[in-house]
Amino acid sequence: MSTSKKVSELRPGDNSVNVKVRVLEAGEPRVVETRKGPRTLSEATVGDETGRVTLTLWGDHAGKLSEGQVVELQNAFTTVYRGRIQLNLGNLGSIVEAEDSDFVPADQIPEDVPEAPEDYRPPMRRRRSYGGRDSSYRGRPRW
Repeated sequence: MSTSKKVSELRPGDNSVNVKVRVLEAGEPRVVETRKGPRTLSEATVGDETGRVTLTLWGDHAGKLSEGQVVELQNAFTTVYRGRIQLNLGNLGSIVEAEDSDFVPADQIPEDVPEAPEDYRPPMRRRRSYGGRDSSYRGRPRW
């Protein structure tokens, strides 16, 4: 279930997050190499009255935001990079144009950036098992 949050409420590992933000800076799309092959992304700085955060837009969302826009990001997720929480919007998320007349102006968005707790450790990535020989095999034929 999606929950609506403010930037200051973002925590490491949040999933299915909805957040209404103003775009402060919007970068151009670029292609990066990942473990899953080349991916297109763009970065933006977004914020609300509680702070600002780096947003990475993946795939079809890359390059879709413009400076000054107010949008609701739906089904976003968080990651941590160099101790700071970042917001991500992938293929399962969406961008909805929002009314900006009652939203905090860009010059009133604080510089505060959500940070991961000092003792935060990212979850271990699961290693794939490639089904090699079991440890009891010592080079003897199995007949």
